[in-house]
Amino acid sequence: MQTVKQHTFHIPVLGVGYSIDTPINVAHYGISSVISLVDDALMEKMREFYCNKFDLPFKAISKKVDDFRAKRITSYLNVVEEIVNRKYDEVKKSILNTGSELDKFLDMLPEASSIKQKLNFGEKGRKAAGELAKQIKELIHPGSIDVNIMTKLDQVNQKDGEDLPIEYNDAHAALRGFAQSNLNSSLVLSAGMSPRLYSYIENFEDFYPDQNGQIKKKIILKVSDFRSALVQGKMLAAKGLWISEYRIESGVNCGGHAFPTAGVLFGPILEEFREKRDELFTTCRDAYLEALTKKSLPQPAAKPELIVTAQGGVGNKEEHDFLLDHYRMDSVGWGSPFMLVPEVISIDTETMDLLAKGNEDDYYFSGLSPLGVPFNSIKGASMSKLRIDMATNGKAGMPCTKGFLRYNTEYTEKPICTSSRLYQSKKLKELIAMNLSEEAYKKAYNKIIEPECLCIGLGVSTKMSKGMKVAANEKVTVCPGPNLAYFSEISTLKEMVNHIYGRINLLNETTRPNMFMKELKMYLDIFKESVEKFQQNIEDVKEKRNLNKFSKNLFDGIEYYRNLFGEKKAEVVEELDRLIKKYPVLHQEL
Repeated sequence: MQTVKQHTFHIPVLGVGYSIDTPINVAHYGISSVISLVDDALMEKMREFYCNKFDLPFKAISKKVDDFRAKRITSYLNVVEEIVNRKYDEVKKSILNTGSELDKFLDMLPEASSIKQKLNFGEKGRKAAGELAKQIKELIHPGSIDVNIMTKLDQVNQKDGEDLPIEYNDAHAALRGFAQSNLNSSLVLSAGMSPRLYSYIENFEDFYPDQNGQIKKKIILKVSDFRSALVQGKMLAAKGLWISEYRIESGVNCGGHAFPTAGVLFGPILEEFREKRDELFTTCRDAYLEALTKKSLPQPAAKPELIVTAQGGVGNKEEHDFLLDHYRMDSVGWGSPFMLVPEVISIDTETMDLLAKGNEDDYYFSGLSPLGVPFNSIKGASMSKLRIDMATNGKAGMPCTKGFLRYNTEYTEKPICTSSRLYQSKKLKELIAMNLSEEAYKKAYNKIIEPECLCIGLGVSTKMSKGMKVAANEKVTVCPGPNLAYFSEISTLKEMVNHIYGRINLLNETTRPNMFMKELKMYLDIFKESVEKFQQNIEDVKEKRNLNKFSKNLFDGIEYYRNLFGEKKAEVVEELDRLIKKYPVLHQEL
């Protein structure tokens, strides 16, 4: 059964810990958000914190317990749901109170909301409590408590020195933890295709239609292009698993790991989804219904739901509405701006102040991630300071205590993390033996010591915000998208929602580029750097082919924007021309 649409935005996953309890803060107002399932130890601490706060029973789950990772995740998610339901009940009970939680719920809805119009107390007056309660039950509901699994974070775990079966891998255990929870929500799969993880989903009945044709646990797939959506959608549909939402993210990203395309811009990607949405639905639906029949499973109660959403770099109502209206998106993700809303995100005050004061030059595309994937961050975060100080004192790298990002086997049989002291010490010894020039050595040295411990860094801010004890070497890594440079006010939830819907303006006085132009600049910078690197080895045929493909995609995207905005948004075309002139080689070709 499809519910009435409440908000036209959602809050994506933010780091490991920043949005770990966001549903507790926003779901009772009808706002959907996403919890990361990376760190089960952090979730265990948060479960204890919230059980104490809401007087719920708590029994610790030790690492000695069989399948402790999945059990910790299940237990935390059940506690989050319990608290959200309690808070939502309070919202419903406040119907006769002026200035109540229900009033706050309704005030935050978009102006055109049908719910807002039907429950317009100001015009119609307060109706009988019984009638109001019935309307509320029919019209409003809590936001979804969704969860995120990065499919790449699926390392093999061990017990007593022996590899455990595949179902105890990190991502597999996280999936099982969600599948066994009480939640009626969605699993967000990100960071690429994982056929073995997708096959594992088949083991859990909540991902299939029940006897009434309803799916208790839905699947959201984060994608960067239409082809990937179609391939993965068909793959899962053939297993009887339906993707209810395709979540498209721009290169600018909502924060954290960024997965840039080969120069294919956000606008053309969204255009392809707009043009081929029916094809995506029909192709996947046919495979899905056939698979359900073969498995003798119930058919869906109605036409399977297919939602397409977009996120990354959105900063004002005009851009928000453009994504909804022109590209027919069903919702828009707003991530990084919420990092300045302590009412929503678990973040320490020092880091929040750093984000609030940051300008365009402070936010940067970094190599902080041990995965080797570009990572959005801001200069001056405390983990970066610690990392540089330790390397300067001859102790590059960190002790690897959590191990979620152990992937490198360059020096060892078993994977280790590139931010670890073990890896960086070996790499630096190798570098010294190369006898490079001072300039070349410094460049290589900085690249080696740049990865930092995200396992600790992306969770410690959460613990600090809750007054939990942290060790001296537990410092903060923060993962904002570059769009946060244009927000400087520490705000309330209601203020940020009002900004999204254009009722107030929270942007600072910095000249903010159009969201599409911001992404284009990022790709132009990537292309420029790639060309400069290629010029040092012009015989690299493969790289030359990649650059040709990248440049063609850029040129096609630029032409698309010229046609898209044309006379209707002349200022964007002017911004486009000014931007291209900053890249002489491209400007000459264009």
